[in-house]
Amino acid sequence: MKKLLAILGVITCMFGLCACGQEETTQTNYNEDDLIAGCVEMLNRIDLNVAQGASNIESYSDMPAVYNALLSWQSALPDIGTYDGTNGGTVTASEDEIIVEVNVLGSKHNAVVEFIIDSKTASYLSITTNVTYSFGELMVKAFLNTVIGMGTVFVVLIFISLIISSFGLISKVGDKKKAEPKATQSAVAADPVVEQIAQKEELAGDAELVAVIAAAIAAYEGSGSTDGFVVRSIRKSNKSKWQNA
Repeated sequence: MKKLLAILGVITCMFGLCACGQEETTQTNYNEDDLIAGCVEMLNRIDLNVAQGASNIESYSDMPAVYNALLSWQSALPDIGTYDGTNGGTVTASEDEIIVEVNVLGSKHNAVVEFIIDSKTASYLSITTNVTYSFGELMVKAFLNTVIGMGTVFVVLIFISLIISSFGLISKVGDKKKAEPKATQSAVAADPVVEQIAQKEELAGDAELVAVIAAAIAAYEGSGSTDGFVVRSIRKSNKSKWQNA
């Protein structure tokens, strides 16, 4: 049988004897010293079970209050350091529950272990270890948490702004690629050398037609020779016959 069950049984019997014959009273009679002593004994058992390793802690997974107490003590031990015993405690009672706070002494930090006990069933509702930090340590932790939180927000905002700005660069690159073919075509069309070469090639294929046109123009002007005439290009007229008349 698990070790902590025996402690729970002792605490339950103690409260049962105190409450015997007083079922109609609003508060159970108890002895503060006995409550604190019982909680200190429970704490010693918790420390012993944590020292035996994680596998031993997991064996109490079916007892939520005890299991969470072991995990809480385990997570607090690095800040507490060496467990050097206890230094008294306080008891606060209400109609439904009793709160016992045990002062723990440690080599690094002291702590307060809070035991919440059901007044009617005398069973543990929760056991939590709270490390006692100095005011300076609390301020440093608060500052670090603030810096980390704000730093994370700024990093995310910068990342989002970079993504948004990259959209503009992508659109500019796309527009530039589309504009390059048009610029090339315009340059070719505007180049006079290319235009002259094209006209010469066009005329080279119509040599006979050029000679006929030159002769016709010479006859119209009354000149006996076509030496003074140079046909540079031949273009098809788009006018209708009626317009040419």
